[in-house]
Amino acid sequence: MPDILQIKNVSKKYSNHAALNDVSINIAQNSIFGLLGPNGAGKTSLIRIINQITGPDSGEIIFKGEKLNSNHVERIGYLPEERGLYKKMSVGDQVLYLAQLKGLSKADAKKRLTYWFEKFEMQNWWKKKIEELSKGMQQKVQFIVTVIHNPELLILDEPFSGFDPINAQLIKNEILELKKNGATIIFSTHNMGSVEELCDSIALINKSEKILEGSVKEIRKNFRTNTFTVSFKGNLLGFTNTLWAGGEILNKHTEDDVHTITLKLANGVTGSQLLQAVLPTCEIHSFNEVIPSMNDIFIMKVNQGNEITGTKSNYTE
Repeated sequence: MPDILQIKNVSKKYSNHAALNDVSINIAQNSIFGLLGPNGAGKTSLIRIINQITGPDSGEIIFKGEKLNSNHVERIGYLPEERGLYKKMSVGDQVLYLAQLKGLSKADAKKRLTYWFEKFEMQNWWKKKIEELSKGMQQKVQFIVTVIHNPELLILDEPFSGFDPINAQLIKNEILELKKNGATIIFSTHNMGSVEELCDSIALINKSEKILEGSVKEIRKNFRTNTFTVSFKGNLLGFTNTLWAGGEILNKHTEDDVHTITLKLANGVTGSQLLQAVLPTCEIHSFNEVIPSMNDIFIMKVNQGNEITGTKSNYTE
């Protein structure tokens, strides 16, 4: 797929603070792209530049082969983390007004809103005021406003904030449906489980700089540590003796005569070789490679960056 968005050497400063430092990112069309980083890393500054709320000090952004300009606004949808609904205004009047601001006629806006309100079971919300709705209900309204004009590029900043698990799954399904119908989604979140579930590729920003970029699958593959968990019945001593110097035991426990061992294999030793060595000594119940989660990789890369720059506090969540 061609790139829908090319972020080229973008830098942004506020007074003496560097929000972005020479950041370059390519986002493929019809993909879900995770824009990740701890608070204050520079993600919001980049999102504001893409939305043309502010401009870069240097660098440029290319949208579908053209330098980003005001004509692209109607082709982009933005769901900010800080919601921007008028609390005293009725839901119906508000969504109708905002849909027309996005270029829809009143008749077309009503037709599309009817579809979304029925889909989200919101038919009786039309005359309610925003302040009468829960945070999750307000979030549903804002999500509809974000997608109502069928934008080619969607920027979703913490889209599951305020949702219970059922409604969070509802929105996840809609995000996947939007991708299926041709949209590209930039997804900014601290929820690494959602990143693994939804994102095709990610970029990780820390302290104004991009420190990691690539497909979720390839990144997790590249961070493999040759670590395995084996559950088995049999002689524990016999099992460990077969390892020789081929592996280091990281953790072990026994429950109901089943031993579970996590071990890191030496360089050059494969999982297949491990299995061949231990099979004569025990009855294998399970054998799994331990592949770092995106959460593990996120924490590791951010803390590595903090150590390099002399930051004392470690990122743990």
